[in-house]
Amino acid sequence: MRSPRSQPESFLPLSQPVFHILVAVADRQRHGYAIMKEVNRATDGAVKLSTGTLYAAIRRLLDDGLVEESDERPDDELDDKRRRYYRLTELGHAVVLREADRMAELVTLARGKALATSSGNSPRRS
Repeated sequence: MRSPRSQPESFLPLSQPVFHILVAVADRQRHGYAIMKEVNRATDGAVKLSTGTLYAAIRRLLDDGLVEESDERPDDELDDKRRRYYRLTELGHAVVLREADRMAELVTLARGKALATSSGNSPRRS
């Protein structure tokens, strides 16, 4: 069942797991385990999704219309028929873009107050 929400802003802010899941499927469809591996790789191991967190989030993302299950499958020899593949919807794409913009605005604000640097290292107070 789809959520009546259709404005990307109505989904914000996203939780950290949801943001990373949407980013993981932004460039191509992935199955659950591949999403977990991509999040782990993209964050250098800083974010590790448990299967419970992953699949609860995917269920909500499906219900909200931010991701959809894909009918496209890899070659049978490379695939396990039990896998479900997920891809970003148009709304999901708009939501993750808006969230990335929102976070960039927050970083800009923090940098303006000398609370963040471009290297990711916090400036030290003297």
